[in-house]
Parts: sequence; C-alpha cells; structure tokens
Amino acid sequence: MSVKHSTRVTICGEDYTIRSDSPPEHTRAVAAYVDAKIREVLESASVVESHKAAILAALQITDELFEARQAQRESADAMGTLSGELRRWLPPGKRGA
Repeated sequence: MSVKHSTRVTICGEDYTIRSDSPPEHTRAVAAYVDAKIREVLESASVVESHKAAILAALQITDELFEARQAQRESADAMGTLSGELRRWLPPGKRGA
C-alpha cells in the first residue's frame, strides 16, 4: 500500500496542499518548477491573468515533456542500433537471442 503525503506548496502566491504518493521534496520541487514557469510567462508576455499564464506555462511544460520523450525514443533507437552492430562483432555462440 502506498503512503500518501500531504505537502503544502505555494504557486503564484496561492497556497495548496497536495496529496501525493511522491515524497514531499519531490512535490515541492515540482511545485517550484510550475511556479517558476508561470512567473516566467507573466514576466515575458503581456499576460496579466494568472489563469492564462498557467495555461501558457502548462503548454511550455508539456512541450518540454514531449521533447524529452522524443529524445528518449531516439536514444533508445540509437542504443538498439548500436547493440545490433556490436552483436554482429561477437562470435555466434555469444550473440544471444
């Protein structure tokens, strides 16, 4: 059974209590990242409303996630190709399945 942690965080001046399976340090780090992204949007754009800034920040964070997933897929593909190349250099009895 997982342990639920309640962690208080502040995002854009608003306090939230987050219940999560993650350790409090992780929850605080995630909240700090979200807070920084929202503040970045508020400082760099002509957006004044915090809910609109939150949506733009969510889009930026999601873009980062998609890029990281793509990079992970490309790395996995490259590792698979490299593994195949290395396997060809091994003697037949050592190549595995």
